[in-house]
Amino acid sequence: MSTIFDILSKKIIEWRKEESSIIEKGGTKVLSEVTVAQAYGGMRGVSSIICDTSRVPQDQGLIIREKPLKDLLNKTPEEIFFLLLTSELPDSNELNEFSAEIKKRKIVPQYVWDVLKAMPHDSHPMTMLNTAILVLQRESIFSKQYDRGMRKEDYWKATLEDGLNIVSKLPAIAAGIYRMRFNKGEIILPEAEMDLTSDYVHMLGLGKNKTDEFKDLMRMYLVAHSDHEGGNVSALTNLTISSALSDLYYSLSGGFNGLAGPLHGLANQECLKWILEIMEKYGQTPSIDQLKDIVWDTLKAGKVIPGYGHAVLRVTDPRFEGFLQFGKLHFPEDPIFLTVSRLFDIVPNELKKVEKIKNPWPNVDAASGSMLYYYGIKEFSYYTVVFAVSRSLGLTAQSVINRALNAPLIRPKSVTSNFIKKFIS
Repeated sequence: MSTIFDILSKKIIEWRKEESSIIEKGGTKVLSEVTVAQAYGGMRGVSSIICDTSRVPQDQGLIIREKPLKDLLNKTPEEIFFLLLTSELPDSNELNEFSAEIKKRKIVPQYVWDVLKAMPHDSHPMTMLNTAILVLQRESIFSKQYDRGMRKEDYWKATLEDGLNIVSKLPAIAAGIYRMRFNKGEIILPEAEMDLTSDYVHMLGLGKNKTDEFKDLMRMYLVAHSDHEGGNVSALTNLTISSALSDLYYSLSGGFNGLAGPLHGLANQECLKWILEIMEKYGQTPSIDQLKDIVWDTLKAGKVIPGYGHAVLRVTDPRFEGFLQFGKLHFPEDPIFLTVSRLFDIVPNELKKVEKIKNPWPNVDAASGSMLYYYGIKEFSYYTVVFAVSRSLGLTAQSVINRALNAPLIRPKSVTSNFIKKFIS
């Protein structure tokens, strides 16, 4: 039976040939031009990164390895991780082998728990997550093998070892942080034979009420947030740190720190907070007319509608559609979800009336926070930790592939404002 290392070894030979052929045939072609406005605007729209794990066309939404996300929402995190790494979904034998490879690496060393318990009680959950990852860095296979001397062609193997170790342990670390930080009781240890999603739900220890439903939500959540091309804050940060040959513990930690920002990973809790404030104002789920008033009051105050609009997309985020259908199936009359659903019915049409708004459609954050809230995770500061558990799949796969293809050090050229002033004059 082929292991993930065997499968990737064959794939990488072909990918390296393909990359060499592309550069040989079209290396001098201009891929993108940069305007002064783009230089000042965060490089928005500048095509300058190679990312084969996923892409986000404006008119389609997330596509993972040329498979639309909407066709993958019934898959498991293990299947998506395999797909991200290899470009193909696993057959039953490959999935069993891959799952076994993950299961055997679950146990978190005791020293990690000792460090987390020694942290201030009011530490942010994301600070605790990043601390745990950096404390685990002493386990890095890549770091040890690099120090002993390792062929450049084998960098990806050590990086994959680190990735499998981190991804397998993250659910336990994340669940442990939830229980420690929010006084939920003793840490629950992982079960050897459980899959990633089942074990995460088990270790959170939220009780048996609606466990199967909650498990299905978490499975879909971990799939939906797993990857989002290479230019978002967490992916680009991970790529940049990894390009310096820092091991995956360092680069993933950096990427996760990017997730902690209000303009990236915090969006779902910001959206849910806004919805709860609306409901508190009216004491119930607002009516359609009341929600229209709220939309216009928000816009007139110079604010955006949380959860609506996207840096790339110009259609409804397929991840939002997946969560919306889940809510309609399992808890259509829940007051918070009903508010989410009603907002979707009215906000796009109202935003279309504002000429400068290019994308009136919801993104995933308009729904995802309300789902976690419904199943009992009401601590907003923890939501980004769940996001990080999911995003580890994509960031790890990107790092392994970049190491396999000998991606260079990321080092763009910067210029001064005085240079720009002279240039435009």
